[in-house]
Amino acid sequence: MKIIPLSEGSFTIDQTKEFVPFQTSIDDLQSRPRGSLLVEIQPFLVITEKDVLLLDTGLGFTDGQGILQLHQNLAVNGFYPSDVTKVLMTHLHKDHAGGLFIHDSLTNEDKLAFPNATYYIHGKEIEFALSGHSTSYDTTSFESLLENEQVILLEEEKGLIDGYIAFEISAGHSPFHQVFSIFENNQIVFFGGDEAPQLQQMKTKFIAKYDSDGKKAMELRSQWWELGIKEGWIFLFYHDIKTPTFGESRDSVIVKLS
Repeated sequence: MKIIPLSEGSFTIDQTKEFVPFQTSIDDLQSRPRGSLLVEIQPFLVITEKDVLLLDTGLGFTDGQGILQLHQNLAVNGFYPSDVTKVLMTHLHKDHAGGLFIHDSLTNEDKLAFPNATYYIHGKEIEFALSGHSTSYDTTSFESLLENEQVILLEEEKGLIDGYIAFEISAGHSPFHQVFSIFENNQIVFFGGDEAPQLQQMKTKFIAKYDSDGKKAMELRSQWWELGIKEGWIFLFYHDIKTPTFGESRDSVIVKLS
């Protein structure tokens, strides 16, 4: 496997749930509103023998020409949006699902950003997002996911995709958050989304106020870390500004951030 972090940059987020760019070399965290969290926004590209996998889709920011930042990040690494074969979504919060769509100025409609990909989203997650119970979702165009031929709505609590990608509802960060494990050539790559977002959080026990079930998320992190260290997993950390991945193997190539 080849693993490529697709960093969109560092941000602070506070009670407003707005992501404000943060330059670690010059900005001061103390100058941001009290309680601000410093996070990276970092989807991942995982290239396997079968697929080009995209794990979550970032904030959905575009440049002055309307080009999706995620598309730009792919291009820097030698890939086109059309190369992506599967998009795996842990959940649909704004910072993970912003790049699901891209606006088509000709038709004035939003279309899926990866034209040849099959999208794997849990059906209960979409249902919860559309219920209006949380402001963490931007549900614009979510209705279109329900009947799109490119979208597979997962129904089971856990299962396998193509025999080598395991998914399981973990329900710590949000009620229907799911995690993924990718198995290939005796290697396991684990993506825990917002329940395993940073390396340091795996090593300490704490209950986060931003989790819907903080106690469960804490317990899951502990379980995953113990098992992952024992079995030699490669962890992918979506919100870690210093350590996007942890763990290496002779069977995997991890593209380091410069």
